[in-house]
Amino acid sequence: MKIALPAYRLLTILCMVWLSAFSFSCSKKSEGGGNAQMISGQNSKIWKASKETTASGDKDKLTSAEKQEQIQFFANGNFTQTSESQSANGTWTYDAANKNLSLTYQGNNVSENFQVAELTDDNMKLQAPDGSTLTLKAE
Repeated sequence: MKIALPAYRLLTILCMVWLSAFSFSCSKKSEGGGNAQMISGQNSKIWKASKETTASGDKDKLTSAEKQEQIQFFANGNFTQTSESQSANGTWTYDAANKNLSLTYQGNNVSENFQVAELTDDNMKLQAPDGSTLTLKAE
């Protein structure tokens, strides 16, 4: 399925927020970077965007459509990202030592890498390469 550029950006931001939230949460609770099960749960876990900031740290208001988007991480390393009108699938990996979350989209060889700034079982904060962040909350 071909993903439109705005939807791809939104998915990227959603993933970024998710990763950032994950990293920050872990740093508050422990010295390590958490673990993959905090992202996926035992079988799967759904995350939704709750907050976004620009590279300069300014608050970037989420649209109602962005608030409806979600990403589901499965324990087997797959993910599904959905919005009102589109969906995308792929694989994910989490390097806890480097606090790096990588998403590889199926069918178009696109990869996204995020620094996980915060990670708990319920919150994840992802930082994109441009410095913007996305905070995700688990459902």
